[in-house]
Formats: sequence, structure tokens, C-alpha cells
Amino acid sequence: MKSLSRNSHNWRRLGWAVKRGETIEQAPASLGSARGSSGLLRDEGKGVRKSQSRIVSRALSVSDAKPVVRQIDSWCGCCSSHQRGYGSAPGDGQVYRDKRYAELKDADIVHFRQILGEKGVVVDRDDLDWANTDWMHKYRGNSQLLLRPQTTQQVSEILQYCHAGRLAVVPQGGNTGLVGGSVPVFDEVILNLGAMNKILSFDEASGILVCEAGCILETLDNYLKSRGHTMPLDLGAKGSCQIGGNVSTNAGGLRLLRYGSLHGNVLGLEVVLADGTVLDLLGTLRKDNTGYDVKQIFIGAEGTLGVVTKVSVLTPPKLASVNVAFLACEDYASCQKTFAEAKQQLGEILSAFEFLDRHSLELVLKHLDGARDPLPDSKESFYLVVETTGSNQTHDKEKLDAFLESALEKELIKDGAVAQDISQAASFWKVREVPGAVYKYDLSLPLKDLYSLVEDMRERLRDSATVIGYGHMGDGNLHLNVVAPSYDDKLVSQIEPYVYERTAAVKGSVSAEHGLGLMKPKAIYYSKPPAAVQVMAGFKDLLDRHGILNPYKPTASVKSTKTFGTPTFDVTICRSDETPLQTKLKVKFEQMPLLV
Repeated sequence: MKSLSRNSHNWRRLGWAVKRGETIEQAPASLGSARGSSGLLRDEGKGVRKSQSRIVSRALSVSDAKPVVRQIDSWCGCCSSHQRGYGSAPGDGQVYRDKRYAELKDADIVHFRQILGEKGVVVDRDDLDWANTDWMHKYRGNSQLLLRPQTTQQVSEILQYCHAGRLAVVPQGGNTGLVGGSVPVFDEVILNLGAMNKILSFDEASGILVCEAGCILETLDNYLKSRGHTMPLDLGAKGSCQIGGNVSTNAGGLRLLRYGSLHGNVLGLEVVLADGTVLDLLGTLRKDNTGYDVKQIFIGAEGTLGVVTKVSVLTPPKLASVNVAFLACEDYASCQKTFAEAKQQLGEILSAFEFLDRHSLELVLKHLDGARDPLPDSKESFYLVVETTGSNQTHDKEKLDAFLESALEKELIKDGAVAQDISQAASFWKVREVPGAVYKYDLSLPLKDLYSLVEDMRERLRDSATVIGYGHMGDGNLHLNVVAPSYDDKLVSQIEPYVYERTAAVKGSVSAEHGLGLMKPKAIYYSKPPAAVQVMAGFKDLLDRHGILNPYKPTASVKSTKTFGTPTFDVTICRSDETPLQTKLKVKFEQMPLLV
């Protein structure tokens, strides 16, 4: 690793090259995951979740009629604090089981065994435990049945039966979501796609991959590397997450700056609707303007409109030259200017631009095993991880050197280092893996407002909690974490709805890349106008008229006014403590669909 210095411009700036088929992930195992975006711990290369929590909540019975709060007390090892499991209570903190849905009977299980055989039907409570509990151990359902279909036909037969019998269903992939979208709330049948894991075709000329929804993201990436390509998305949970789940949540990650979102990279889908209808949209064409692009409504729908069973995705070439730099900035304004400079000077080779504040770095160094400070002598307030990816190492190094020289001359950066080998690059990315927190918020904000929310929350909470901010600066995605000694209702009331109100005030999104799930059922109106939610309700009513797919989640809980009428609300969005915002919003929810 070579350091950068304003006082010595003759530093030896060396990048590092990656041979075809060789990646950052091949760094020593002690370095952990090289490129995590969500801060999740996983068993490197094995895709096994490492739980740091002990679940102590009771499982609710199917017949519970009282409102329940889906929460799990757990021990957060990385923060040495006792936490109460969610960052946002679902709605008003109470969720009722919908009596429209039937309860599972022995005859149902017998029927599913006829479709799937014994191995495809899981009823053992110990085996069901992991599927009932979400990745962050915030939410836990009480499903008594998990189904593992191996073909699209089996998925179709299962949903046709559930639709006719009003059995609620939760589609599930790798169960790595952060907002409770992939786990049951009550006794819904879990439909896990993990057994549908075949790669169906790959065209090396076009880079188009067709596979089943249960394929693990890392498995697909490894398959493509040997063929000179790579997946267009990279996630911290890639050893466990499945491509069907990635599509259903429109997962983002580190590569979005370079390759864009799945809305652009997914060329086709096969989807099974709630009544068992198989919708074959599995095209492999880059251009197809014949009618509506129907597949788009299933990307990011969180399994509420249909079950994705096959995916066609455009994959980019695996380029041989990769460089990673770790830079220190004095303030957030310098981070913004450095990003602008990087876009201008690095252009087509800029593949990632991440930021973290000093509080995040200190938390990583204190709690994450194997983490090392790339700039131990620097005590700046902000740090950047900048990655370039190209096909010519000499060319890329020249562009990176010119960018760094310019940034130093303009005093945009105060210090920095460039990785010289894979291990050092991995150590840079490891610093970006901020450990878990008591409260986590995934927000999309205009770049100029990205860090002001962190500062506002820090001022608002003062000594009651530690507020840290990091994320994907390249696409305006802030990960706001609030760490406290223990779960506290008073603290929650200080955070919410203020964090959503501030996001709405600058026209941001309350969910940048994790979806809404069970965590944010009412927060949808902070980001979407009532008319847009009404359109969503129309899609739901058309494609799942009995509402059996992923119920109790926001888009599944929006009922069309055709059935439930159109209540009108006057809502003023302002701070919870009645302190006026700089921008005070007055929103009249006319014809707003009813939320249940």
C-alpha cells in the first residue's frame, strides 16, 4: 500500500491488476468479505449466516386474535448492547391476522406432498425456524409449512391450490432481506425457491444469462467469471441471496454506479401469478417495444404480485484491471467535490464511490475482526473508497494517478492510499463493512442533502445514541445507523417519523435498495403520492385479487378503492417535536387507498 501526500508528489502510485478469473474475494479468509454493502456477516464462500443474536421471543399461535408486535429481543455482539429487534415498528406497532385467510389443515399438507413429494414439504419446527426468522433477527413468523418446488409447474400447482383455498403465501429466496419482506408475519405458507437453482443457458457473445430464481448470486458470479463475465450487482449477502429475491427487491449494491439497476439489466422474467397462471416474459432481447414492458412491475414488487421463477439478465464482461483507493476528506463538501472530480477524470472506468464518516470507521475498527485502518495517521472526518475497473491497467493507472494528483492539488483530499495487491484491496473494502446497529435506515437522498440528515439526527439525539452515516455516494444512498445501549420507545419516537419526514422534505426515498417489507408499511406515503399508490393497488387487485401473496407487507396491504372506498386525510408533515422544518409540507391525501 502506498500513501498519498500533498507535500510529496513523487509518491509511487501503484494500482493492482486482477487476472481474468481472479477477484478481490480471493483474498485471505481472515479479511472476511471483501466487498460487503450491507454490513452483514457471513461465512465466506459458504453462504451460511452467522447469527450473533439469541432469540428469546415466543412464537405466536395461529389462532392469536389480539394485535401483536413482531419483535425479537436479541443480543448485538458487535455493539455489546441489548437490542429490541426492529428499527421501525410496522405501522402503529400492531399487526392483526387477516381472517380472510384459511388456516392450514392436514389435508393441505397431503395435497402438497402429492405435488412435491416428501422432500419438498418441510413441517419440522426446527427446520422451519430459520425460514420464519429474518436475516437481522428483527421479525419472526409462525409458519407451519415450507414448500420447496423444483419446477415452474410445481409452483403453478401450489399457487393454484392456495388461491382456491385462500391460503396466504410468502415467496422466499435466500431470506437475506433487511426489512422483513421475506418472512411470514403469522402462519403463511413459505414458498422457498432454493431448489430451483439451475443455470439454463449463457451466450458468451451477448453476455445474456438465463437461470432459475433459486440460483445463489455468488454461484452465478463464479460461473460467469470462468467465462469472462460478471454479474451486474454485488452484495454483502451474495453467498446466500438468490437471484429471484434480488429481482423481487430490485437489489442495488456496489456496482449500481457502473452497471445500473436491475430494471435495466433484467431482460426477461418468468413469473407465476397468484392463481397459478404462468406468465412467460423470459425474453433475451435488448430491444422489444411491442406493448407494455410488463416485467418491470415485478422487479422490486417484493413478491406481492407474482413469484419469479426464471430470470434473463444481461451480464457485463469481467474486466482485467481493477484499482482501489482509500481517501480522507476534511468535510462532506470535499467528498462531493471529489466525487465530481472522479466522474470528470475517471469517466468510464469509475465503478464504485463509497463514503463513510469517522464514527463509522471507529465502529468498524473496534468491533469487526480483522479490520485495519488504511490511514492510521489520518484523523479526518470522512473517508472514501474509490474503485476503477477497466481493460487496460496502464491506461487505468494513468487516469487514477491524474485524478489523485488533481484532488491533492485542489486540496479536496487530505490523505490517501492505493492498494497494491488483492489483500490490501480487500482490507480497504472491509472497512466499508459497518457492523449492525440497533436502528438501521436505508434512504435515498439528493447528494447535497445526503449527510445533513446524519448531522440533524446527531443533534436531535445528542448523548442518547451514537449516529453514524455511510453508503453509496455514487448513487445517493445513505445508510443511517443509530446505535444505543438498549431498545427504548422514547428513542424510537425521536427517530420516527422524523427520519422519514426529513427524507420527504428533500424529495428523497424512504427505501433506496432494501424495499419496504414489514418495517415500513405506512412510510410509503412519504415517498409516493396517493395517485401512485392507487395505481399499485390496481395492479395488486388485478394480479392477486384474493391478496394471498406476501400479505401484511405495504404493497400487499394497499387495497383498491374499488373494494374499500376512498377516505380523505389532511396530513401535515413536520417534526415530531413541533419544530418547523425548513421545508414544511402540506399533503392532502385525496382518494388515498386504505391501509390495513
